Amino acid sequence: MRKILSIITLLVFQFGFTQTEKYTEVVNYYHSQKNFNGTVLVATNGKIDFLTGTGIANRQHNNTIKADSKFKILSITKTFTAVLILQLYQEGKLDLKATFGTYFPKYKGEAKDKVTIENLLTYSSAIPNLAEKLQLKTYQLPLSIDDYIDTYCSNKLDTIPGKKSAYNNGDYMILHKIIENITGKSFEKNLEEKILKPLQMQNTNMLKSTDIIPGLVDSYTMDEKTNEFKNDEPYYIENFFGSGSMYSTVEDLLKFDTAIFNYKLLSKKTTELMIAPNRSLDNVAFGFWFADGYGIFNTKFVYRPGGILGSNTNWIRTLENDKSIIVFSNTSATNLYEMSEQLYLISKGEKSTISDLKK
Repeated sequence: MRKILSIITLLVFQFGFTQTEKYTEVVNYYHSQKNFNGTVLVATNGKIDFLTGTGIANRQHNNTIKADSKFKILSITKTFTAVLILQLYQEGKLDLKATFGTYFPKYKGEAKDKVTIENLLTYSSAIPNLAEKLQLKTYQLPLSIDDYIDTYCSNKLDTIPGKKSAYNNGDYMILHKIIENITGKSFEKNLEEKILKPLQMQNTNMLKSTDIIPGLVDSYTMDEKTNEFKNDEPYYIENFFGSGSMYSTVEDLLKFDTAIFNYKLLSKKTTELMIAPNRSLDNVAFGFWFADGYGIFNTKFVYRPGGILGSNTNWIRTLENDKSIIVFSNTSATNLYEMSEQLYLISKGEKSTISDLKK
């Protein structure tokens, strides 16, 4: 009997090691051939199957990225904002169908009595995306959230609200302000009390450009002409507010992932509402996008990328086999979605198709 158990243990060990080797092969390929520098986590229903970090955290000091390194997660912040809004909805403090002026009476734009909370969650407000036209300029001078919304998110509507989804950070900045108005507390305080502390996410928070955060990596933009890395242009990350100003680790984000999909933050009914595709709006969900399957992902999933200059992130959660694939990078060099596809194949016990990519 003992001999049989030893053989089973050996087989289990060998299988696990083989899986780890396969994951490592993918990471090594993207590091050596595609300049991937970052952290990778693959999990099944919250249980970590693979976790690693590779590459350089700071190119002046040649510090190494570790599995617990912190990264700017940018638009992944929107999923936190969406959860806080939906918690207020569950508590009966907010109506998703109500025009947002109900909760933001000092808003100065035309959208006040025409655009609903749901429109903001799905980028279908029709509020012009002035910040995108100005590129980084709106983030290169410090502004309060009130000043930012007044200046860049309060113009006349482009079209009829709810007819078209047009990605806009401003919609989630308005949601940030609504959370503060309803609760009488700062966005940061709401985030801490309702998500970070309950989930023990000790390596996640809002970020200001003046903050010193131990373990936070620097980010670098690759020059497409020379393939050389350069420091990112300076910007005030806090100007993204509830649309993109957080930092985290891949392990902390897995805690958030697991809490969402195991109904720890929202009820099952509200969670289903959060991730449901809006078919007439390019399958956008609340904070996520929904896909019926795409490319190598032959199953339903939700996903949330984030990126500016050298800071790039990708988070995918499959809905039928509960796979979580989280990849953070501190460069603009690597296609993180493509890399996530390869990791997904390994997670299902299949072979990667890296050999095809090499051709």
